[in-house]
Amino acid sequence: MRSAFRTKPPRYPTSWDDFPAGEHIRHAVNTVCDDYAERIFGYHFAKLGSLSAEISLESSPIRHHINYVPYDVPFSDEVNTCEVKTGFSNCDSAGVMSLGVDNIEPKTCKGNTVVGQSNCLPFSENSIDGFLLANELDFAQDPHEILREVDRVITQNGYVIISGFNPLSLAGFAKFLPVKRGNILHDARFFTSYRIKDWLQLLGFEIIEQRQVLFSTLFFQQKWKGAVKFQDYLASYFPWCSAVYVILAKKRVIPMTAIKPKRNLKPRFSAVGASVRTSTANRTGR
Repeated sequence: MRSAFRTKPPRYPTSWDDFPAGEHIRHAVNTVCDDYAERIFGYHFAKLGSLSAEISLESSPIRHHINYVPYDVPFSDEVNTCEVKTGFSNCDSAGVMSLGVDNIEPKTCKGNTVVGQSNCLPFSENSIDGFLLANELDFAQDPHEILREVDRVITQNGYVIISGFNPLSLAGFAKFLPVKRGNILHDARFFTSYRIKDWLQLLGFEIIEQRQVLFSTLFFQQKWKGAVKFQDYLASYFPWCSAVYVILAKKRVIPMTAIKPKRNLKPRFSAVGASVRTSTANRTGR
């Protein structure tokens, strides 16, 4: 299996509008993620990447959402920067200054935004209850490093939602065709869902559910009137060939239970190497 690390980072999308069918993809992913978010409870929820920041989780019971976007991605009108108190947290591996959660004043903006790289999160351990990675791994230079950071920061029994492009779909085959070479989809990694789930299980995550959405090439806008019925047919009989998948996983931490030692009976005293006949003969000779 080829390594997931790339020496040259792929082009990073600044918005769903960078894709030809971006709004269609965002709506489909938003519907599934919003359903998954209803099951996640806690205090803090982080959305990693510019694509995740545009996913509105209106049904989420967690009210404090953090949009963690790269430093070179411009902010949209819906994602506003926040006024910040004094204090920063350095992140040497990413080489950028990131804003800590405690440094953000939530009353001064509609959404809390933190600027930095996904492979170096400026949050303390066991502090985030839920994560959303909307196609973040498809445009990552080292997806393993991002998942390790998520595993470090997520709380015990926390949830993570990951969406990605399926290479076993029409979009996966169209990636290798000379169609719209300037499209950013040609730079996407297209990891299989089995590979993503294997990485999560190695980090101690339990796969709760997976859904398959969209059955198209994603390189063209969907204008055919019968496309909805055709997608419903494919979803029923060929779910493995969907263009996008969404995975819900939960962090499992098994507590360590002290095992009491078994009660050993006190052994009886026995002289090692002593002979009863020899000791009796010695007494008689005296």
